[in-house]
Amino acid sequence: MLLFNTTDSDFKEKFSELLGRGAMDIEQVSEIVKNIIKEIQSEGNEALKRHIAKFDRWEVKEDSDLMVDPRDMKKAYDKLSSELRDALHLAYDRIRNYHEKQMPKSWIDFDKAGNTLGQKVTPVDRAGLYIPGGKAAYPSSLLMNAIPAIVAGVEEIIVTTPTPDNEINELLLAAAHLCGITKMFKVGGASAIAAMAYGTQTIPKVDVITGPGNIFVATAKKLVYGDVNIDMIAGPSEIGILADNTAIPEYLAIDLLSQAEHDEMASSILITPSAELAESVRELVYIELAKLEREMIARKSIEERGAIIVTETMEEAVELMNRIAPEHLEVVTANPFDLLPHIKHAGAIFLGSFTPEPIGDYMAGPNHTLPTGGTAKFYSPLNVENFLKKSSIISMSEDGINEIGEACALLAKTEGLTAHEKSVRIRLK
Repeated sequence: MLLFNTTDSDFKEKFSELLGRGAMDIEQVSEIVKNIIKEIQSEGNEALKRHIAKFDRWEVKEDSDLMVDPRDMKKAYDKLSSELRDALHLAYDRIRNYHEKQMPKSWIDFDKAGNTLGQKVTPVDRAGLYIPGGKAAYPSSLLMNAIPAIVAGVEEIIVTTPTPDNEINELLLAAAHLCGITKMFKVGGASAIAAMAYGTQTIPKVDVITGPGNIFVATAKKLVYGDVNIDMIAGPSEIGILADNTAIPEYLAIDLLSQAEHDEMASSILITPSAELAESVRELVYIELAKLEREMIARKSIEERGAIIVTETMEEAVELMNRIAPEHLEVVTANPFDLLPHIKHAGAIFLGSFTPEPIGDYMAGPNHTLPTGGTAKFYSPLNVENFLKKSSIISMSEDGINEIGEACALLAKTEGLTAHEKSVRIRLK
């Protein structure tokens, strides 16, 4: 795991490498993904069947085989242990409660001239959720994507998930039942994104696509954007930690590894003004690595994309972390809320020693679908507004248009749009 100091002569070069951590070689796979999209557009289900046979290693004999039977979802839910069912419900309730607080309201305002202005908030008709299912299955991702859509009032929710060897995670099925999902399809990768974006004989076209995925999924989302809306283009998972000498090294070491175990491309970065803490954490990371079930994945991530930076001050540490703009940011200092006003860019901020990042992945309530690779500078976490749209409301009274019509007509005339000008003028006294 790389450990370096801001006073090192080659600090700028090393830090620049960190800033490029989220770069995905989308160009490398663009032609492959474009061809997949074209095949789905022209052939629909037949192309889907070929892609599933090639990438997921099972043969789809009938179109109906693409769809998960809702009865299987209920069976999986019924088979849960009481402890697991209670945990799933607790997560559902906390996530729903948080997202209900995000709901924007429609509003109407009346001015003294009798004009009416306002905003009408309505959900999209149909949302498509992509839930990963390759190296690991993520029922929590289903909760995080489905619940804001439910809270927003989306009428129809479509779920796609890859099923290698025609196998699907039982807990994912149980979570789908809990969320009331009835349309879930055994399709993954760029094929699933294209199917939801353009529709096939079995999978309906949606209005918005959300959910994380690999580089093929990210590329497909980028290519279909405009024909449908998307949440964001997310890359590998990452964590940043700001810590001072009051932090417990054992906590920080395992928190760094909690992201490294996701996949080899994940990045884990600690920035601290304490050289002693930095050394302790680095040593403990390697001790804990040997105990992980996913050791090989975490080790590659830590050795190729893990870093600890020692700064001269905490102010310098915060400035560097703002430049990184991490997906997850833990602030583990004596007074973490004192730093909050100075943190400008992060997908989710975890404050204090008892707020590990995984509590946000599953149970806290805020969404865990977050911007990665520095895109927290301009993207927000997945939220109810990803499933909503806003319409402006305008109603002018006769007095109202007479009050502002001349100015409006003048601007239209100045832009050379004479029909616009006349449209206003013929209504004026």
